[in-house]
Amino acid sequence: MPGPLDSQRERIDAIDRRILDLLQERNALAAEVLQAKLAAGLPIFVPERESQKVASFREAAGQLGLDPEWAEDFLRMIMSASRARQSVADFPRATPEPRTILVVGGRGRMGSLYGRMLQASGHLVRVLDQGDWDRAPGLAAGIDAAIVSVPIRDTEGVITRLGPLLPPAALLADFTSVKKRPLEAMLAAHPGPVLGLHPMHAPDVGNLSKQLLICCPGRQPEAGRWLLDQAALWGMRVKEVEPGAHDRMMNLVQGLRHFVALLHGSFMRACNIAPGDILDLSSPIYRAELMMTGRIFAQNAELYADIVFADQERRQLLLDFASHHARLAELAETDDKEGFIREFAAIGAFFGDFADQAMRESGYLIHRLADRFV
Repeated sequence: MPGPLDSQRERIDAIDRRILDLLQERNALAAEVLQAKLAAGLPIFVPERESQKVASFREAAGQLGLDPEWAEDFLRMIMSASRARQSVADFPRATPEPRTILVVGGRGRMGSLYGRMLQASGHLVRVLDQGDWDRAPGLAAGIDAAIVSVPIRDTEGVITRLGPLLPPAALLADFTSVKKRPLEAMLAAHPGPVLGLHPMHAPDVGNLSKQLLICCPGRQPEAGRWLLDQAALWGMRVKEVEPGAHDRMMNLVQGLRHFVALLHGSFMRACNIAPGDILDLSSPIYRAELMMTGRIFAQNAELYADIVFADQERRQLLLDFASHHARLAELAETDDKEGFIREFAAIGAFFGDFADQAMRESGYLIHRLADRFV
């Protein structure tokens, strides 16, 4: 027997199909835009164009009685998918002629990612990895740049070994997540231009558009400008930071964050609380926290050990954190609820307006996570 909603459901299915057809048409137009960008040497991601597009789309949605927030989410997913499709094609090149670039550690995940991106931009890429050092002089001959993308523990040794092989005018850069000591090593090993780089993303990103690349100039910064321009053509955000300031911030952003994840996971293991057992009873915010913790333990332990124990300054921060944790533990030992409230209020005052921003952004993440996976 026909159901009372069959007619409406059929119309909804037909509308959904029309939406897919329109998205396919939009993808075809985006491909034409990509070809025009390549011909003109324009970047894949243009922030000003995206901001204007989002603003006009929100306004149009409101005029139609649709939620502008929902409309922006929908548009950003479409644009993200479009950039991902563009990122599998060739890219415009930042230099009139191809550069020859040696990627040291080019068979690793980060090195291979950037090797592919450089090749897609028309540059000539050579790879030096473990077992290739007998060929290193030939691989380094005549290159325009060398990028060191190896584990932190090996970086300074590789730089010292590589430096004497490089042409004097070649750019020497690294991808290490600490910057001060690798930059010092590069300046000591190579008389030419030196640039410290830190890609602030995982190697499994679908494309580099909107990803952050931190740069720390070392010597002759103008000689490395073409590489930063190339990153901008890929759609990356490039931010210049002083090496010492970078390392201090990374002590918190990476070292402390990963150590806290270790504490979280280790305590769950000690309590024999399996993630699957707690997931169905978790609030959306704890689910998000649990996912961020679990994400780390799906990856390489040695990589995270290198990050967490990168240098003495970072290790000292972890010890200071443990001592601070012990002081706060006294609140629980003494059942000091008033002390907890005072500390909570003091931290809220310290965070200031950022707390409101955190509420908005985390709320967005939590609601989307719950809608998609719960």
